[in-house]
Amino acid sequence: MNFKKWKEDHLLSITILIAVIAVCAIILAYQYHKEEQIAKKNKYNMAFFEVVDYMENVESYLAKSLITKDASASSQNLIQVWRETNLAQAYLSQVPVSTEGLSKTQKFLNQSSEYSYSLFRKNIKGEDLTDDEIKKLNELHDYSMQLKDVLNQLSDDLNAERLNWNELDYNSSSMFSKDINNISKDGFDTIESNFEEYDGLIYDGAYSEHITNESKKGLTGNDIDEDKAKQIAEDYAGKDNIEKISLNELSENGNIQSYSFNIVLKNNKENPMTIAISKKGGHVIFSNYNRVVEEETISEEEADKKAKKFLNSKGFNNLEKTYYTKESNIITINYAYTQDNVIIYPDLIKIKIALDNGDVLGIETTGYLNNHEERNINKTNIITKEKAKEKINKNLDIQSERLAIIPTEYKTEIFCWEINGKINNRDFLVYVNAKTGNIENVLVITDTGNGILTM
Repeated sequence: MNFKKWKEDHLLSITILIAVIAVCAIILAYQYHKEEQIAKKNKYNMAFFEVVDYMENVESYLAKSLITKDASASSQNLIQVWRETNLAQAYLSQVPVSTEGLSKTQKFLNQSSEYSYSLFRKNIKGEDLTDDEIKKLNELHDYSMQLKDVLNQLSDDLNAERLNWNELDYNSSSMFSKDINNISKDGFDTIESNFEEYDGLIYDGAYSEHITNESKKGLTGNDIDEDKAKQIAEDYAGKDNIEKISLNELSENGNIQSYSFNIVLKNNKENPMTIAISKKGGHVIFSNYNRVVEEETISEEEADKKAKKFLNSKGFNNLEKTYYTKESNIITINYAYTQDNVIIYPDLIKIKIALDNGDVLGIETTGYLNNHEERNINKTNIITKEKAKEKINKNLDIQSERLAIIPTEYKTEIFCWEINGKINNRDFLVYVNAKTGNIENVLVITDTGNGILTM
């Protein structure tokens, strides 16, 4: 054996092995670094999107706080401002931007939190807000709108990957002021410039969720069997339209025991209709089927007329359109029952209409079946609408007033004056107790471009 040759080959093998190990180590290190950066990015994105969401809520609750000086009503909004600003601060602290970059934002959130809480403590003692305090809240609201707009823009930058958290990370070797020049420096600068005049405040320190009802007042009639439920489902869909119908199960829908069916329609075999019929009384709890709606050829007003005609044909009368959403050329409209010119929000029905030909694609009656009954509405001992307006901010431009019954989180109902008004180019609904004069709720009306919603 040539020992020298063997030694050279052996050393070469060791050298190659070391090189391979080194390359593998570099690859693994790179992979680990890459995964670490992705994890950081996801963490920062999540924190920032939470900040944006909480600022949306802060702005909304500050807007509501401008409507009334009444202690019982304003306290509910102020405690929400305090809660949402604290949550926004908590998540903002997780965003890798130096204190220089967002110092004014932190200051604003801190001041908003402390000021709203100080007013809340005053409210729970039964003291109403003063004109000066309303004015300061209005200033806070103005700043919150500016901040919300900029944060939304930065959120868009994140989604479009124009904003790179790795370059902003104050734990990295890069400097904040240098590295954001070519990404979102304008956005952060806008936050700072918007708050140039903000020196802080001086202080002393959508009713559809409430649709279930244990008594199920609208669920009338005797229990039915599967055959009867099947007959009702067939009548609803139209027997001539049905290719096949099959029972899914006897189940619960909105706390109502029901028979659930799949119906294959002759004109839409790929997308079967689902329908639930209540065991008690044989009521349609919901139905739904999907199809592509290529274009919008009928107006919202025409859809409303078709929906009301359909509802009337199914025995649902005296309904009034409240809110709606529109997506993929399909409109979903909420209807509430009316009695004696009083709108009754707990008695809610939702209906889905195709905007190409007015087909009814779905209906949901859970609110109506849980709550509907003829109320004993006594209007003789209620306050006047003029009296109801006294606790509302005088700057609210009132558009209309009417009587309404609204649900509460305790599954009770309150008889109110519903006052529709506008302030700072925002629309509001204020609900004043028709018996006591207390403000029970304030809702912000939002036109999303695809519907009218409340929050």
